[in-house]
Amino acid sequence: MVDAGIGRLLIASLHQGIADVSPTRLDFYENWLSPTGLRDGRMGLAPLGAVLSFLQREEPPADRVIPVHAGVCAATWAHDGLSAFRKSLLKRLPLGLRTRAALGLGRALVAETISRSKIVVRQHQGRGTIEIRSPLFEYLREPSATPMRLYYASAYTECLKLCEVDGLVEVDMSAAGCRLNLTVRGPASAARETARDA
Repeated sequence: MVDAGIGRLLIASLHQGIADVSPTRLDFYENWLSPTGLRDGRMGLAPLGAVLSFLQREEPPADRVIPVHAGVCAATWAHDGLSAFRKSLLKRLPLGLRTRAALGLGRALVAETISRSKIVVRQHQGRGTIEIRSPLFEYLREPSATPMRLYYASAYTECLKLCEVDGLVEVDMSAAGCRLNLTVRGPASAARETARDA
C-alpha cells in the first residue's frame, strides 16, 4: 500500500505542526516527512502510520497540540486558496449557508489530505456528526488514529471560524474510525460580542 492518495496538504501541515510546536524533534520526523515527500506530495500509509504512532507517544501536551496545530494550518491554507470573491461572498451569507460553506471547505480539505476518503455529514438544528472513512483509519491500529482524529476536528473547527461561524468540532472517542461531533452556536460576531461583554 504505497499510495493511498495522501496529499501534500497533510504532509506539509504535519511538518509545520511539528516545526512550530516541537522544533527540536523535527529532524527525527523528517525521516518520514522528507523534503522529497513534501515536494512530490506523495507518501505511503506505512510512513504516515509511523509518524502518527510517534506523535501519539510524544510527551503531553505536545501529543495533542501538534495534530491540533497542524489541523489549524491545513484549514488556514485551504481557506487562503479560495478566491477573494468567494471569501467576500462567504462573509455575506446567512448563518446556515455559511455553516454549509465551512463544512464544504472541511470536506475539500479531507479529500485533499487523503483523496480516497468518504465524508458523511449529518446536521440538524446546530448539532450533527461528521464521519470520515478513509484507508488511513482502516490501516491504523489504536491509539495511533488519535492524532488524525484531533487533526480533522481541529481543521473543521478552524474552517467554521474562518467562515465566521461560532462552532466547535470534537472527537467522538466512543466511535470506531473517525466520527466528529459538531456544535454550531451562532455567528462568530455574536460570540465576539458576548466575550466583550463578559
